[in-house]
Amino acid sequence: MKNTSAVLLDIKNLQASVDNIAILNNFSLQINAGEIHAIMGPNGSGKSSFSKIIAGHPAYSVTNGDIEFKGQNILDLEAHERSQKGIFLGFQYPVEIPGVSNADFLRLAYNEKRKSQDLPELDPLQFFEFVSTKLAMIEMDPSFLTRNVNEGFSGGEKKKNEILQMALLEAELAILDETDSGLDIDALKIIGCNIKKLANKNNAIVLITHYQRLLDYISPDFVHVMKKGRIVKTGGPELAYELEKNGYEGV
Repeated sequence: MKNTSAVLLDIKNLQASVDNIAILNNFSLQINAGEIHAIMGPNGSGKSSFSKIIAGHPAYSVTNGDIEFKGQNILDLEAHERSQKGIFLGFQYPVEIPGVSNADFLRLAYNEKRKSQDLPELDPLQFFEFVSTKLAMIEMDPSFLTRNVNEGFSGGEKKKNEILQMALLEAELAILDETDSGLDIDALKIIGCNIKKLANKNNAIVLITHYQRLLDYISPDFVHVMKKGRIVKTGGPELAYELEKNGYEGV
């Protein structure tokens, strides 16, 4: 059952720009705990920019409107502070970090969140026991921990690594930017099923995608269509099929 009484993200009349170019135009959206939202739209509509603005990317300037997360205005918070409060952004193109093992990277990220909550840090052995439960949940090979972050990873492995980070940080709001990009059919099914496993009544997931195919594995409660920096239409899962069939011209 959905916990629709708990508002996680409340965006009101948001206007934002990058390099003095308007990106979002009176963008408004409310997301409750327990919900899955899909955002679709043509190239250049502002979908990826929306995700980066919510996560606190410093290149973007908010010129009007508000972003509230769990009732708190987060416009003045840095990206790492938003992450510590429970916001997670999965990148379309995850970067490689040569020389840094997944185990060290994940333990540092997790312990930073624990410190922000005045909790003791986990030592390497404690962390390994904890992360092993997350690896088992998403059926990920423990050998990933010894590899450098995304270095030499296939497209599917990079996206699976993003889902592991999402599971580990136990994000309350996860925004996944074109997670299906570059995936073959088998990898798409695995990623879709893993995302579905992590959805629960206390968190919310936003899927940014061009295609309906990801939504075969994780059905959204709401599908939004973006154009020119704002949401122009909202519907249920059937809207994604309509867009797949007819494109965005009729919206």
